[in-house]
Amino acid sequence: MSFSNRNNPYTFDDFLAWRQNFDYYRDDPFIQKVVRYFTGNEWEDVDAQARAVSQKASFNWRDLSEIIARPENRPYMMHYDGHHHRIDRIVRPMETKILETQIFSEALFSEKTSPWVKLIKMYLIYQNGEACIACPMTCTEGLVKLLDRFADTPEIRRILRHCKEGIDGDYAIGAQYLSEIQGGSDIPANVLEAVNEEGVWRLYGSKFFCSATHADYVVVTAKPVGSEKVAIFVLPSWLPGNKEKETRNNFTIDRIKCKLGTSELTTAEITFNGAVAYPVGPLEKGVANVVGIVLTYSRLTVGLSAAASMTRSVREARKYAEFRQAFNMTIGHLPMVAGQLAGLEHAARRTTAGAFKLYREFLSLEEGLKEGQDSGESETARKKRFDIRELIMLQKMAASWDSTDVIRGAMSIFGGHGVMEDFSSLPRLYRDAAINELWEGPRNVLLTQVHRDIQQAMAWYPPAEFVRNNLNGLDETRIRELSEEITKLLAVPHLFQMDEKTIEICRRWDDFCGRFFHAYQDLALQEVEQKG
Repeated sequence: MSFSNRNNPYTFDDFLAWRQNFDYYRDDPFIQKVVRYFTGNEWEDVDAQARAVSQKASFNWRDLSEIIARPENRPYMMHYDGHHHRIDRIVRPMETKILETQIFSEALFSEKTSPWVKLIKMYLIYQNGEACIACPMTCTEGLVKLLDRFADTPEIRRILRHCKEGIDGDYAIGAQYLSEIQGGSDIPANVLEAVNEEGVWRLYGSKFFCSATHADYVVVTAKPVGSEKVAIFVLPSWLPGNKEKETRNNFTIDRIKCKLGTSELTTAEITFNGAVAYPVGPLEKGVANVVGIVLTYSRLTVGLSAAASMTRSVREARKYAEFRQAFNMTIGHLPMVAGQLAGLEHAARRTTAGAFKLYREFLSLEEGLKEGQDSGESETARKKRFDIRELIMLQKMAASWDSTDVIRGAMSIFGGHGVMEDFSSLPRLYRDAAINELWEGPRNVLLTQVHRDIQQAMAWYPPAEFVRNNLNGLDETRIRELSEEITKLLAVPHLFQMDEKTIEICRRWDDFCGRFFHAYQDLALQEVEQKG
């Protein structure tokens, strides 16, 4: 029973006090268990560094991320200065620059930073959403890994050092400009021109989706004049001495796009008019190196960031359910809410465990996802490399899809407050997650690619064996059902015949890929819970 009270005493202060003081790593036993299980002998060092960075990510960096996300602080373009000089300045709040400097100073991609330390730091940072940090981090990693393999000139080696180890304490930021107006994921269709003018490569044309446009260096795909093959170049945003003058490297930022999520991060349309760029790797191997190196790290990151955003969302929804009362009881004691929270938490935990398991498998590859078959490579090693290539694409699809569902479910626990952007970060995380579904290959493209890859490998790697190798240790009935189904779905020669049979196969393939990767994630979670 309640009576009228013009001075309603209700507050959210208890919930807010918990949220304000929660440490992403210290107060989360599950992620500690995941780290302990997967990092093995490195656990003590990884744990110590995770605790240290979590003190920053959970408090100061969290607060900066919230300030940056306010609509009045979103970036905008200033194309000219007061003296009519073209500058294309991206105006960002000071909080963004402070956050950027502090996070990149962690030297995430340095030789001194172990892969596991980098991974847990990124996972904790990603709990704060995009914040003009998440995309630049993974783009920088892709640039570093690309140049690690191909840096062969003084200019490129300096760019690598600037991004990887820093120069005079300044750590450079990377980006990647791949998409053009005629086809985002269709990289072979790129038409940006690369011209060798008296020994200097210059780029002419336009790119249509260019995120992290504030970056220092950019991976760009382009076709050398007279060639149908796509090449990779690294482009400095400013030539030496010109950053201070705000004179860009012979390109213009035409406009910033208005997009659903990652609003703190500029995505722009850019026109190149003779921009100086440096070729990276063999000119005819651009597509292979973009997919095998740059997109591999980006897709791995989508799985990790999905796990991070799901973890935070479910955590805050569960605590809110323990706090909020309605109909004379705490809503967490309502069976409907309790069941929903259990399902959301399971999805977040299996996504986290799966991301760490797949990263462990990726680290086991001595030379990464190299293209083609090494004549000296054993069949076992070849199959392992194939497994990881496909699992990375499957994770990107499953984790990005699940994260929007999970965050939306978490928002619903808050009722009307769930969509209030000044009440919690969940609406922002939801919008960011929607971008991850499309970034680095939309679902239909990746589904088609995985089907084609496994079908082309059937002569030396039966699909049923692919399923069993990756789910070994899971319930035998589940393995058998998935093995039988994949064999049937791959009996169709391709997915391009426009008829009802093929459309139905496509629907079933979409469903199968989600269930298969959920099985992989469940196996990872089972390992953590039983052995961790």
